[in-house]
Amino acid sequence: METHKGDNQGNYGSSAPNLVNRQTKANDTVINVNGIKIGGEEIVIIAGPCAVENREQLLETAKAVYSGGANILRGGAYKPRTSPYSFQGLGEEGLKYLSEARKETGLPVVTEVMDTRQMELVCNYTDIIQIGSRSMHNFPLLKEAGKCRKPVLFKRGLMATIDEYLNAAEYILSEGNDQVVLCERGIRTFETYTRNTLDLCAIPVLKRMSHLPVIVDPSHGTGHSWLVPAMTKAAIAAGADGIMVEVHNKPLDALSDGQQSLYPEEFVQLVKDIEKIAQAIGRKLYHHKPSLV
Repeated sequence: METHKGDNQGNYGSSAPNLVNRQTKANDTVINVNGIKIGGEEIVIIAGPCAVENREQLLETAKAVYSGGANILRGGAYKPRTSPYSFQGLGEEGLKYLSEARKETGLPVVTEVMDTRQMELVCNYTDIIQIGSRSMHNFPLLKEAGKCRKPVLFKRGLMATIDEYLNAAEYILSEGNDQVVLCERGIRTFETYTRNTLDLCAIPVLKRMSHLPVIVDPSHGTGHSWLVPAMTKAAIAAGADGIMVEVHNKPLDALSDGQQSLYPEEFVQLVKDIEKIAQAIGRKLYHHKPSLV
């Protein structure tokens, strides 16, 4: 392939072979999560509440996103918060609710792990491990995620360059786990109107530099629920392999990130809209088989 002067093909300043590099592996990596393929022709939708608050809230929201077209359920049992006095999650109780929601809906679940001491417990409950943006440079945690051998949803750090982000992902792959999904979730800039600045350029750049699938989190990328539909559609048009959006049965009562969470009915409309975008670019949404009890 002819390249332009200054094109970065992914050396990341290292003389060692980079496992995330497309020069190391030319073909796209496709990650199989209970039959759901992330990184293939079909676009995957991950949805659910920011935090697992109680059993009723999670089960109601899980059934709503399932019916609305979600393929994977998200929900935080452990929550990294700016203030130590904010809701920190339910811990193992939350993990048990996620497991129950999986049985009720058939949806695989993804939840965040924040500490190496939590890794074994979280791996026992979840289908996908999430490494949040605040943990992008927690290299011991990344190594443990590499050893866990479960798919890892790996978010870009708040102020990380793409080179720094891919170098961090290398810590996971270097431990033998190549089942990594990259997630653009917005970076911190001088702009204060939105929670973060969603870097849509990162989608084609990451897919050019790496073989790993790329998804986008427009909820954290904007911080405003009214912006989520527009940025979701833009992300699909830019080539994202999936999206992860926050949906809550009662956003106004949410203990975490209610202002950026969609109502279930808004999520249903969003899925209908992005299906049209997917078709326009020659892709389609992944449609699960009915399994809701």
